[in-house]
Amino acid sequence: MAKIRIKDIAEQAGVSVGTVDRVLHNRPNVSPSARKKVEDVLESINYKPNAYASALAYNRDYTFYVIMPQHTSEAYWAEIEEGIHKACEHRDDFNVKAEILHYERYNDDDFMKQCHVCLEMQPDAVVLVPTHSDVTKMFTDKLHELNVPLMLLDSYMPELSPLSFFGQDSFSSGYFAAKMLMLLAANDKQIMLMKQMKDGRVSSKQQENREIGFRNYMRGHFPEVEILELDLPLDMKKEGYSNLLEKFFDEHPNVHHCITLASKAYLVAEFLLYTKRTDVKIMGYDMVPKNAECLRKGSISFLIAQHAFMQGFHCIDTLVKSIVLKREIKPVNYMPIELLTKENVDFYNRTQI
Repeated sequence: MAKIRIKDIAEQAGVSVGTVDRVLHNRPNVSPSARKKVEDVLESINYKPNAYASALAYNRDYTFYVIMPQHTSEAYWAEIEEGIHKACEHRDDFNVKAEILHYERYNDDDFMKQCHVCLEMQPDAVVLVPTHSDVTKMFTDKLHELNVPLMLLDSYMPELSPLSFFGQDSFSSGYFAAKMLMLLAANDKQIMLMKQMKDGRVSSKQQENREIGFRNYMRGHFPEVEILELDLPLDMKKEGYSNLLEKFFDEHPNVHHCITLASKAYLVAEFLLYTKRTDVKIMGYDMVPKNAECLRKGSISFLIAQHAFMQGFHCIDTLVKSIVLKREIKPVNYMPIELLTKENVDFYNRTQI
């Protein structure tokens, strides 16, 4: 179909180009009869405005607030932030910017403090890494009351009614992790599950669901294998981790395979390298530099990558598509579950968009 120009619409309706422009942009000073003539022509030609051009012409600013955990520079979260900033750069035609607020994990008061700051700034949309459901829901209920679009990142909690979600299917991811681990540990009687907890809980709903998937697989396929949990507390010094790990392996000499459902497999892997325990391997998550180095050296057997950069990028880009360009978006967007070994780790493209 040939491109329809405003001039063509004006000629068919018998009005001026200025009148058509005012109707298209819903501006005043158009008589009812002239408006009807234009609308009749638009309907007859099934006219659809160019959303991209309209958004550019509107020339307004958009500020999206991102609320996520505090982290170190090498963490999984740092890649998410990199993706967020890249998306803003990619969509700079629309004057989009992202402001990032960090909350202290396991600290509900600090989480609510950052949520309050966010609400005071009157965001155009919010990207949220949720903490446990009750505390998070108080904030998201307020967002819905104010008609502020909500995007969930990392942990999918449908009860929060997000506009969209980006992250892994955490149950399937945990199930898959167990299946891959037991390819190596099929003859073992015990395996170690390394956690980092505070007040009896792990840091995210995502990790909780991964463990449900992990244990579901183990119950169904290896019910005889004993899963020994080891908690390595947050913010402990390296010497403290070494003492806990030394004690664990001395007390459990038959443990040869370990897994963590979080991003710090290197805490165990670096200990294994330092103590030259070549008969023990760990499997974990995320292509952070310390994990990748241990994978190359052999103390980590597998890593599951979840494309943190892509999660950050697509959250912002999807908000632009929905809010600015008025496009339909997919409500649930699961990231690939990719298995990395020392043979393929250097070919992993973490910034593919």
